[in-house]
Amino acid sequence: MVAPITRGTALGGFFSALPGIGSTISSSHSYALERRVARRPERFGKGAIEGVAGPEAANNPASITAFVPTLTLGIPGDPIMALMLGALVIHVIQPGPMMLQAHPDMFWGPVVCFGIGSLLLLVLNLPLIGIWVSMLRVSFRWRYPAIIIFVC
Repeated sequence: MVAPITRGTALGGFFSALPGIGSTISSSHSYALERRVARRPERFGKGAIEGVAGPEAANNPASITAFVPTLTLGIPGDPIMALMLGALVIHVIQPGPMMLQAHPDMFWGPVVCFGIGSLLLLVLNLPLIGIWVSMLRVSFRWRYPAIIIFVC
């Protein structure tokens, strides 16, 4: 399980740091790679855990590394970064190569928040794995309305 997660994380970090490429590309490349290196590729599409773990691991760094082209070049990596770019421009903050000198707080603030957020996710989710797994035992007809209510 460690190998698909590692490969997915590497692919997600690489592809999402490129300008104009979102997390979909890195996830699809991760799935294709896992299918190519699998011993039994016929399991893919039927619940192979490698086909889920790799793309999900590629999706996580993609959301963070999409900030790289947005803040350094002014080119959004995905639709969310396009909104972020618009918000920066509205507040008269010009993203690009000079942003680190002109507005270091707007650059280093998200970087520090990403590190703190990653550590908090690790600290909170590892002890709660049993609870998350037990929630899957709840019937779908009860889970689905609860999810809809929490989302709304």
